[in-house]
Amino acid sequence: MDESLEAWLGQHLSRKKWRITTAESCTGGLIGHRITNVPGSSNYYDRGFITYSNEAKMAILGVPEEVLIAHGAVSDACARAMAEGARRAVGAEAAGTELGPPEVGLAVTGIAGPGGGASDKPVGTVFMAVALPSGIRSGRYLFEGDRAAVKEQTADSALEMLRAALLESES
Repeated sequence: MDESLEAWLGQHLSRKKWRITTAESCTGGLIGHRITNVPGSSNYYDRGFITYSNEAKMAILGVPEEVLIAHGAVSDACARAMAEGARRAVGAEAAGTELGPPEVGLAVTGIAGPGGGASDKPVGTVFMAVALPSGIRSGRYLFEGDRAAVKEQTADSALEMLRAALLESES
């Protein structure tokens, strides 16, 4: 493929007239940065939330405290709640406007390192989710390398998951 993944996503979202919002924890805004490196991204990128703390995940995205207590911030349940919460947070504001709520929510949460890991969730463990009108797709990943490498691999995989989810939603 000659074009970047970000450019492909932009063209695809623009063609569908869909908007995306992101909810990032371990990547600290890297995914939003990559999406907005594409000229014209303001046509489909609504906004990004960097919700690093549990408090921010609950207050901004509406992640239920019960999810954080039962599963932790680094979990499939949290990533799914973050993706759905990102769509919902913007949707409430956009309801009744010509834009309407965003169709896509993309979320990542994980342990970039070098500390913070445990035996069941070692450094490099990342959960990500894509919420679409047709449903949600999520997954657990384990990346290797230093903090920067984990963040880059997370952003790459999240954008790939987004592309796969968009293609799957059309079939």
